[in-house]
Amino acid sequence: MTRKAILIMTDSQRWDMVNCYRQTGLRTPNLDALAAQGTRFARAYTTQPVCQPARAAIFTGLYPHSAGSWTNSSGISSTARSIGERLQLDGVHTAYIGKWHLDGGDYFGLGKCPPGWDPDYWYDMKCYLEELPEETRRLTRRTESMWEQDLPSELLYGHRVAARAADFLEKHGQEDFFLAVSFDEPHGPFLCPPPYARMYEDFDFPKGENVLDDLRDKPEHQRVWAQKSAAWDRSGPIRDPAFFGCNSYADELIGRVVRAVDAFAPDALVLYTSDHGEMLHAHGLMSKGPNGYDEITRIPLLIRGPGLPVGAVEENPVSHINLTPTILEWMGCTLPPCLEGPSLLPALRHPGTRVNDCVYLEFGRYEVDHDGFGGFQPLRGVFDGRYKLIVNLLCSDELYDLATDPGEMRNRIEDPALAAERDRLHDALLRHMNETRDPFRGYYWQRRPWRTDAANCATWDYTGMTRQRQEDPRLEDRQLDYDTGLPMEGATRKK
Repeated sequence: MTRKAILIMTDSQRWDMVNCYRQTGLRTPNLDALAAQGTRFARAYTTQPVCQPARAAIFTGLYPHSAGSWTNSSGISSTARSIGERLQLDGVHTAYIGKWHLDGGDYFGLGKCPPGWDPDYWYDMKCYLEELPEETRRLTRRTESMWEQDLPSELLYGHRVAARAADFLEKHGQEDFFLAVSFDEPHGPFLCPPPYARMYEDFDFPKGENVLDDLRDKPEHQRVWAQKSAAWDRSGPIRDPAFFGCNSYADELIGRVVRAVDAFAPDALVLYTSDHGEMLHAHGLMSKGPNGYDEITRIPLLIRGPGLPVGAVEENPVSHINLTPTILEWMGCTLPPCLEGPSLLPALRHPGTRVNDCVYLEFGRYEVDHDGFGGFQPLRGVFDGRYKLIVNLLCSDELYDLATDPGEMRNRIEDPALAAERDRLHDALLRHMNETRDPFRGYYWQRRPWRTDAANCATWDYTGMTRQRQEDPRLEDRQLDYDTGLPMEGATRKK
């Protein structure tokens, strides 16, 4: 087994913006080729459809609520160790190139290499901007710039990220390594060079039926959110040439990196994903935020590696929470007990193997710095591959049967025919919140209007358990029991 892996990721690239998932007319030949060489996960999900929380799960193996990163501009906890830190303990050369967004700074980052990564290759967005004179910085933050002039690829952040990644692979591809390559594309401000800048000027993205969703049976906050795009004619086309151009430009950049892998580290595990999707007017909504719809929670995930099946499609639900344990297991590392998801290697080696009973979703707020985006909108969700339950703590809840309603148009939370499925998922969600020490857990998630057997759950002690953090044997000592001052015998116990 080789000890080489590379994770390539994009930003805001939903699952059906990659042609191998759905042929919409968007061009992604390099990602299509990668899918043909490995496994395409048909039902892969983010843990939270916002940049920083999603990345927290990808790079720590902890849910955003466990990593202390449940909103943008709130850095991960000091006890949430990155995969880079873990691999360095085993002598692996680790490098991170591209958007980080986990240091608690603004969108661009702090420009400083955090523990666990090679500082010679560290290159977040602040590092990039500080290479540019002031006027050029302004130019690179305006979408209109690429229509006012032909921007050379060499000027753009994505190009420089790909070039650094290729340099790392050429110089270190024969070592034990883990390389993370994080593109900002196709996220705004949507800059790309010719021919991508004008490739989709007359392109209409295929509309699903849920563009016409009137949200009548949906939570109130979604109707408030829909006011942002109320002026858009829902009968009209979905056009976004800058966004779609950057989508194909990102594919070109990924192709450059994969070709460098093929040349210098052909025995490496290659993983590709995106942090979250984009609503694109589905359900009358734009951008991303507090909902569990597939448009923003379902993401592309492709993995290939030596000795693994090619051209495989895995239909069982998987999550970003599975990526850190997958990479650690591939590298021959012991999985620490604090990780909150299993490895995908069983499914990669034997397609059809189910590694998750369910995948879990969450939302807290969009960003500490922003008053907007609905403010605090606590959401917890669970999906078992067919049924999706979303609990919106401050308003009404949702249940969808994706087998009969893939557009998630009909909210069946009060449907007696699905009460057993709803309650089964609800029980699983409550267990998940307890087992992962969700800091927002409590009786109020259980006592929902439709949960008729939860009338007596509103007690101050709730479950009566204490759930101390599992120790990380190589990075911290075992937690001490409050009552004895001695090392805890069990992390979960009666309080």
